[in-house]
Amino acid sequence: MTQRVELATVMDRLSLDGLVTAYAVAVDDGDWEAYMELFAPDGRADYRSAGGIEGNAREVAGWLRQSMELFPMRQHLIVNRRVGFDILEHDTGDTAHIQADYINPMRLATGNGESGSTAPDFVCGGRYAFGLIRTGEGWRLREVVVQEKWRRAPTPLSETVHRPAADRQTQ
Repeated sequence: MTQRVELATVMDRLSLDGLVTAYAVAVDDGDWEAYMELFAPDGRADYRSAGGIEGNAREVAGWLRQSMELFPMRQHLIVNRRVGFDILEHDTGDTAHIQADYINPMRLATGNGESGSTAPDFVCGGRYAFGLIRTGEGWRLREVVVQEKWRRAPTPLSETVHRPAADRQTQ
Protein backbone atom coordinates (compact mmCIF):
# COMPACT_ATOMS: atom_id res chain seq x y z
CA MET A 1 0.00 0.00 0.00
CA THR A 2 1.31 3.44 -0.81
CA GLN A 3 1.57 6.16 1.78
CA ARG A 4 -1.20 8.10 -0.03
CA VAL A 5 -3.59 5.12 0.14
CA GLU A 6 -2.75 4.54 3.79
CA LEU A 7 -3.47 8.19 4.61
CA ALA A 8 -6.79 8.07 2.72
CA THR A 9 -7.74 4.91 4.64
CA VAL A 10 -6.93 6.57 7.97
CA MET A 11 -9.00 9.62 6.99
CA ASP A 12 -11.92 7.38 5.99
CA ARG A 13 -11.70 5.46 9.26
CA LEU A 14 -11.81 8.74 11.21
CA SER A 15 -14.83 9.89 9.19
CA LEU A 16 -16.62 6.60 9.80
CA ASP A 17 -15.87 6.79 13.51
CA GLY A 18 -17.29 10.31 13.59
CA LEU A 19 -20.43 9.15 11.80
CA VAL A 20 -21.07 6.35 14.32
CA THR A 21 -20.47 8.80 17.18
CA ALA A 22 -22.88 11.31 15.59
CA TYR A 23 -25.46 8.52 15.36
CA ALA A 24 -25.18 7.78 19.10
CA VAL A 25 -25.34 11.47 20.03
CA ALA A 26 -28.39 12.12 17.80
CA VAL A 27 -30.32 9.26 19.44
CA ASP A 28 -29.24 10.21 22.95
CA ASP A 29 -30.08 13.89 22.42
CA GLY A 30 -33.33 13.16 20.59
CA ASP A 31 -32.15 15.15 17.57
CA TRP A 32 -34.20 13.33 14.94
CA GLU A 33 -33.38 15.78 12.14
CA ALA A 34 -29.67 15.14 12.70
CA TYR A 35 -30.42 11.40 12.87
CA MET A 36 -32.09 11.46 9.44
CA GLU A 37 -29.24 13.51 7.92
CA LEU A 38 -26.78 10.74 8.81
CA PHE A 39 -28.48 8.40 6.34
CA ALA A 40 -28.10 8.09 2.59
CA PRO A 41 -31.37 8.80 0.71
CA ASP A 42 -32.17 5.07 0.57
CA GLY A 43 -30.88 4.41 4.12
CA ARG A 44 -32.76 2.01 6.38
CA ALA A 45 -32.65 0.93 10.00
CA ASP A 46 -33.81 -2.27 11.69
CA TYR A 47 -34.58 -2.20 15.41
CA ARG A 48 -36.81 -5.31 15.42
CA SER A 49 -34.54 -7.34 17.72
CA ALA A 50 -35.05 -4.64 20.36
CA GLY A 51 -38.84 -4.61 19.97
CA GLY A 52 -38.86 -1.86 17.35
CA ILE A 53 -39.48 -1.48 13.66
CA GLU A 54 -37.61 -1.73 10.36
CA GLY A 55 -37.95 1.02 7.79
CA ASN A 56 -36.46 4.04 6.09
CA ALA A 57 -34.67 6.65 8.19
CA ARG A 58 -37.73 8.94 8.41
CA GLU A 59 -40.05 6.14 9.57
CA VAL A 60 -37.57 4.90 12.13
CA ALA A 61 -36.85 8.43 13.40
CA GLY A 62 -40.59 8.87 14.02
CA TRP A 63 -40.75 5.59 15.91
CA LEU A 64 -37.65 6.51 17.95
CA ARG A 65 -39.06 9.96 18.73
CA GLN A 66 -42.14 8.35 20.25
CA SER A 67 -40.36 5.44 21.95
CA MET A 68 -37.62 7.54 23.53
CA GLU A 69 -40.18 9.70 25.33
CA LEU A 70 -40.17 6.91 27.94
CA PHE A 71 -36.48 7.62 28.63
CA PRO A 72 -35.50 11.25 29.32
CA MET A 73 -31.96 10.06 30.20
CA ARG A 74 -30.13 7.85 27.71
CA GLN A 75 -26.53 7.26 26.77
CA HIS A 76 -25.29 4.96 24.00
CA LEU A 77 -21.77 3.71 24.37
CA ILE A 78 -20.62 2.17 21.07
CA VAL A 79 -17.34 0.28 21.40
CA ASN A 80 -15.17 -2.41 19.80
CA ARG A 81 -15.67 -0.95 16.33
CA ARG A 82 -14.46 -3.26 13.57
CA VAL A 83 -14.26 -1.49 10.22
CA GLY A 84 -14.02 -3.05 6.78
CA PHE A 85 -14.09 -1.52 3.33
CA ASP A 86 -16.02 -3.12 0.49
CA ILE A 87 -16.12 -2.94 -3.29
CA LEU A 88 -18.78 -0.93 -5.15
CA GLU A 89 -18.77 -0.94 -8.94
CA HIS A 90 -15.18 -2.26 -9.04
CA ASP A 91 -13.95 0.50 -6.73
CA THR A 92 -12.59 -0.43 -3.33
CA GLY A 93 -13.39 1.99 -0.55
CA ASP A 94 -16.69 3.57 -1.53
CA THR A 95 -18.66 1.35 0.82
CA ALA A 96 -17.81 0.13 4.27
CA HIS A 97 -19.22 -1.89 7.12
CA ILE A 98 -18.77 -1.51 10.85
CA GLN A 99 -19.62 -4.06 13.47
CA ALA A 100 -19.69 -2.53 16.95
CA ASP A 101 -20.90 -3.52 20.38
CA TYR A 102 -23.10 -1.23 22.45
CA ILE A 103 -24.32 -0.77 25.96
CA ASN A 104 -27.22 1.60 26.49
CA PRO A 105 -28.13 2.75 30.01
CA MET A 106 -31.38 4.73 30.22
CA ARG A 107 -33.61 6.17 32.92
CA LEU A 108 -37.39 5.80 32.82
CA ALA A 109 -39.57 8.88 33.01
CA THR A 110 -41.74 9.46 36.04
CA GLY A 111 -45.44 10.26 35.64
CA ASN A 112 -44.65 13.90 34.75
CA GLY A 113 -42.23 12.90 31.98
CA GLU A 114 -39.10 13.72 33.97
CA SER A 115 -36.45 11.34 35.22
CA GLY A 116 -36.93 10.36 38.86
CA SER A 117 -33.17 10.21 39.57
CA THR A 118 -29.93 10.12 37.66
CA ALA A 119 -29.25 6.38 37.93
CA PRO A 120 -30.28 4.21 34.98
CA ASP A 121 -32.99 1.65 35.60
CA PHE A 122 -33.08 0.17 32.09
CA VAL A 123 -29.91 -1.12 30.47
CA CYS A 124 -29.51 -3.10 27.27
CA GLY A 125 -26.61 -4.25 25.20
CA GLY A 126 -25.89 -5.87 21.88
CA ARG A 127 -24.26 -5.31 18.54
CA TYR A 128 -24.74 -2.86 15.68
CA ALA A 129 -24.09 -3.68 12.04
CA PHE A 130 -23.61 -0.46 10.10
CA GLY A 131 -23.49 -0.41 6.30
CA LEU A 132 -22.02 2.83 4.95
CA ILE A 133 -21.59 4.48 1.58
CA ARG A 134 -19.49 7.41 0.41
CA THR A 135 -21.67 10.15 -1.08
CA GLY A 136 -21.02 13.63 -2.44
CA GLU A 137 -21.71 14.92 1.08
CA GLY A 138 -19.34 12.41 2.72
CA TRP A 139 -19.97 9.06 4.37
CA ARG A 140 -23.61 8.21 5.14
CA LEU A 141 -25.45 5.31 6.71
CA ARG A 142 -26.96 2.94 4.20
CA GLU A 143 -28.15 0.44 6.81
CA VAL A 144 -28.24 0.12 10.60
CA VAL A 145 -29.18 -3.23 12.12
CA VAL A 146 -29.50 -3.55 15.89
CA GLN A 147 -29.02 -6.99 17.42
CA GLU A 148 -30.03 -6.65 21.06
CA LYS A 149 -28.42 -9.44 23.08
CA TRP A 150 -29.59 -8.65 26.59
CA ARG A 151 -31.53 -6.20 28.73
CA ARG A 152 -32.12 -5.46 32.39
CA ALA A 153 -35.37 -3.69 33.09
CA PRO A 154 -38.01 -3.37 35.82
CA THR A 155 -40.57 -6.14 35.29
CA PRO A 156 -43.51 -3.91 34.32
CA LEU A 157 -41.30 -2.08 31.81
CA SER A 158 -40.48 -5.17 29.79
CA GLU A 159 -44.19 -5.45 29.01
CA THR A 160 -44.58 -1.69 28.42
CA VAL A 161 -41.66 -1.13 26.03
CA HIS A 162 -42.98 -3.54 23.41
CA ARG A 163 -46.54 -2.19 23.46
CA PRO A 164 -47.55 0.57 21.02
CA ALA A 165 -47.48 4.08 22.50
CA ALA A 166 -51.27 4.44 22.15
CA ASP A 167 -51.74 1.42 24.43
CA ARG A 168 -49.21 2.76 26.96
CA GLN A 169 -51.08 6.07 27.26
CA THR A 170 -54.26 4.33 28.38
CA GLN A 171 -52.60 2.88 31.48
